[in-house]
Amino acid sequence: MRGEVMRKIAITGPESTGKSVLTKQLADHYNTVWVPEYAREYIDQLGRPYDERDILEIARGQYKREQDQEEVIRQEPASREYLFCDTEAIVTKIWSEVKFNRCNPWILKQVELVEYDLYLLCYIDIPWEFDPQREHPQLREHLFNLYYEELLERKRTFRVVSGLGRDRLENAIKFIDDSFGKWQ
Repeated sequence: MRGEVMRKIAITGPESTGKSVLTKQLADHYNTVWVPEYAREYIDQLGRPYDERDILEIARGQYKREQDQEEVIRQEPASREYLFCDTEAIVTKIWSEVKFNRCNPWILKQVELVEYDLYLLCYIDIPWEFDPQREHPQLREHLFNLYYEELLERKRTFRVVSGLGRDRLENAIKFIDDSFGKWQ
């Protein structure tokens, strides 16, 4: 079955929950490509505080990168079963709503249109790590609940990934293997 169907898996959740690390680990485990978080690179190169328009550009950039990686998989379908995406449109929706109390219609449309075969929602059980781009250490539980409710409301297939270190990765692998069959 390997290579017949490409499954898109979104790694989502609040900041500082290990999304980027987990995404790369999963791609390595399943020997496939992944889509890094575009926001980090975009903000690092911005040279000023970000504003509401930047969140739209980040959402568009993330979507483009995802499309580019899907094309890579289409060119080598026999070697790629999964595409792991470090964040997705729900992240930019919640980020915009929390920061600016509204969200651009293009982002809202993406949340409606773009679905993943599985969402791995990272739980807040790992320690917060300071980073100049992270803004809400005091809102972790609130933000996690926003993601959880958003995924439930939209009837998306998701699992909450918890655990520290290797346990977190193994829990995610188990969810994927249980959802799509054991990778070989």
